[in-house]
Amino acid sequence: MKIHGMVRDKSDWMAAKTRLVFPGVTLSATIALAAAYLSEHYGGPAMLFALLLGIAFNYLADSTTTGPGIRFSSRNILRIGVALLGARITWGEVQNLGIETAALVIGGVIITLTIGTLIARMLKLPRGFAILSAGAVAICGASAALAISSVLANNDETERHTITTVIGVTTLSTLAMMIYPLLATTFAFDDKAAGIFIGATIHDVAQVVGAGYTISTDAGDTATIVKLLRVSCLLPAVVAIGFATRRARKANAQPVPLLPLFLVAFMLLVAANSFGLVGPDLAATLSTISRWCLLCAVSALGIRTSIGSLAVVGPRPLIAMVLQTLLLAAFVTVTLLVLL
Repeated sequence: MKIHGMVRDKSDWMAAKTRLVFPGVTLSATIALAAAYLSEHYGGPAMLFALLLGIAFNYLADSTTTGPGIRFSSRNILRIGVALLGARITWGEVQNLGIETAALVIGGVIITLTIGTLIARMLKLPRGFAILSAGAVAICGASAALAISSVLANNDETERHTITTVIGVTTLSTLAMMIYPLLATTFAFDDKAAGIFIGATIHDVAQVVGAGYTISTDAGDTATIVKLLRVSCLLPAVVAIGFATRRARKANAQPVPLLPLFLVAFMLLVAANSFGLVGPDLAATLSTISRWCLLCAVSALGIRTSIGSLAVVGPRPLIAMVLQTLLLAAFVTVTLLVLL
């Protein structure tokens, strides 16, 4: 009887929790669907559309009806999306790149994270924004910003920094998708070198794919694999950032797990995919679910962001992200020219 009662209590709690978050999650998902529709039919990044559409519904952020679900989407659904990114990666693909390419990519991530953070701090920007923007530029754009924000202090300032970073890196990534193929031609890179350049420098996966296959099929294939190597750097980067900011989160009386469960899930999924335990169809399905989860989370972040909070940011964050982007592009370009 006791066990039966515990199961029933748990079931009642789950039902109550579902009823509480359902309206906000539904709103976030609806905005994500609208953003995907606009992106598919009119072009442009779905993430950016999700942010802008979400901001238009800011008046619902603190509603007793939709507020809990919006917060759930921006935090919990976000973590599910990041964990499922592991379905895109296998260590075999990374090994096929060769040690020189792997060293170039990892070196670019480390240099952009360290020097990029210093650049933002020199512009007198907050430490949280410096870490978020450098990590987003170094690794995988909006996805990295969302993952890193989940291990920073959970407050209004972090949310404002996250939304600013997502808008900035998504815009810069779209510009890079149009400009970088022309740069690859200017530097006379062959298909492999062009793919490495595109994959190691453009922020978001979608724009990497778009730019790479604009050049050639071989360049697109190489760019995608190089980009996945950068995505695999997300786990150690987030763990290191979470460890470095642990003291600050303790001061806010937050739980401070050294290795959050969603990162453990990410790591296990990469391992399973590498050992062939995740078939191509399942990997594609999980990757699609990841994309929708991240789009839903971005929509929720947009809802929680007011135009007023963005207006006070000023031009310095954008300047920092531009400089971080140029730093990464310069490092990769010079290294490729030396190797060639």
